[in-house]
Amino acid sequence: MKAFAEFELTKEFRDRFQEALDQRDRAFIEESLRDVNPVDITELLYEFNAEESKFTLDILPLDVRAAIIKGLDSDTRKSFLKIYTAAEISQVVNLLDSDDAADLLNELPIKVSEEVLLGIDAELRNQVIDLLRYDENVAGGLMAKELIKVRSHWTVVQCVEEIRKQAEQVEKFYTIFVVDENDKLLGRVSLQDLVISDASKRVADLLEEDVVSVETYMPDTEVAGIMKKYDLEAVPVVNVHGQLVGRITIDDVVDVITEQAEEDRQLMSGITEDVEEDDTVWKNTRARLPWLLIGIFGGMLSARFMGLFEKELVSVTAIAFFVPLIQATGGNVGIQSSSLVVQSLASPGYVDEGLWNRLSKVLFVALLNGFFLSVIVFGGNWLLFGNKQLSFVVSVALFSVVVFASLVGTITPLILDRFGFNPAVASGPFITTINDLLGLTMYFLTVMILL
Repeated sequence: MKAFAEFELTKEFRDRFQEALDQRDRAFIEESLRDVNPVDITELLYEFNAEESKFTLDILPLDVRAAIIKGLDSDTRKSFLKIYTAAEISQVVNLLDSDDAADLLNELPIKVSEEVLLGIDAELRNQVIDLLRYDENVAGGLMAKELIKVRSHWTVVQCVEEIRKQAEQVEKFYTIFVVDENDKLLGRVSLQDLVISDASKRVADLLEEDVVSVETYMPDTEVAGIMKKYDLEAVPVVNVHGQLVGRITIDDVVDVITEQAEEDRQLMSGITEDVEEDDTVWKNTRARLPWLLIGIFGGMLSARFMGLFEKELVSVTAIAFFVPLIQATGGNVGIQSSSLVVQSLASPGYVDEGLWNRLSKVLFVALLNGFFLSVIVFGGNWLLFGNKQLSFVVSVALFSVVVFASLVGTITPLILDRFGFNPAVASGPFITTINDLLGLTMYFLTVMILL
C-alpha cells in the first residue's frame, strides 16, 4: 500500500498555494502535492475556482487526477467538468471502475456523455452502457461490473490461473463468486480454501452455497440494510434469472447510508429539500419555508385558542406564565417519542410489535415521566409562587400533556409509515406544532375544571 505524505490544510499554505496559482508556479505545485493523498488534494481544491483547480490537476499524474475527480461531490463535479473537453474526460474515465464511470457520465450533458463513451476502452464502454440503463437508486445503479468469477467444474489450479487474469481488471476483491455455464450464481469460494486445497480438487467441492445476493431492482436503501445486517464487505448482484451481473462493495453503500441519514435529519429539522449551506438563497428559502409556514399557522391557531380563555386569563393572570412551560415540554416529549420510533423503523432488524404492545409501553414510560415532572413542577411552583391550588393545576396539566404528547409522537410516524410516507417528517416542526395545540388544550381545560 502506498504511503502518503502528511498534509495539513492551513491558512498559510492556502495563501501560498494561491500565490503559486497566480504566478503559474508549476514547480511549487508539483513539489507541494507530491505523495499527498488525493483526498487531501480534493479538500484543498475546494478552496479555489474551477480554472485554478484544473490548472493544478493538469500538473498531477493522470491516476491522481482521476482519483480526485472521482472524490468530488456531485454538484461540484458537474460544474468542474464543464471546462474539460470530452477527450480529457475520457482519459479520466478510462481509469475508473465501471460504477464510478457510469455515475460520472450520468452527470454530463447527453452530447458530451456520448463523446466520452466513444473515447474510452471498448470493454469499459460496454460495461458502462449496461450500467446506464439502471436507475441510480437501485442495486443495478450501485454495482460495478468488475469482479472475480470462476466455474464450478474447474480445478483449483485452473481457478487460480483465472483469478490472476481477472484480478488485473479488479482493484480490490473480497470474495470469489462461483457460477455455472450460464453465469447463474451458485455460491462463493474463499481464497484461504483455494490456497490450502489440493491443486486437483474441484471448485464445486469447496463451494459455499449460503451466499447473500441482491437483485438489480432492489432499492439502494435495502441493499445498504442487508450489507449492514450481515456485515458484508461485498455483495453479488443478480438479474431476474439469477445470473451474476455485478457486485456492490461497502464503499458503494456508505454514500447511500450517509445520504439517507442526511435526508432524515433535514426532514426532522423541517427542511423539505436536500440543501447545503452554499446553495442559492432561493433554494435554501424554498426548502425551509413550508414547515416554517406550518409553524406560523400553528402559532396563530394557538393565539386564537388562547383568546377563547380570555376570562380565565384575566381572572388568574398567573396561568399565562406557564404556557411556555407546557408547550416546550409537550414539544420535547413528542420529538423524543417520534425520534425513537423513526429510529426503530429505519433499523434493518425492526420487527413490528403490534400497535397495542407499543402504545402500552409508551404509556407506562409517559406515566412515569409525567409523574416525576409534575411532582418537581408542583414543588417548584409552590416554593416560588406560594399558591398551592395553582401549582396543583399546572402539575396536573403537565402530567396530561406528557402522556398525550408521548402517544401522539409515537402514533404519528407509525401512521405515516403505514401509508408509505417517510416517518421522519413526523418529527421536528410537525410534532412540535401539533403538541403546542394539544398542550394548550389540555392546560386550559384543566384550568377550567380545577380553578
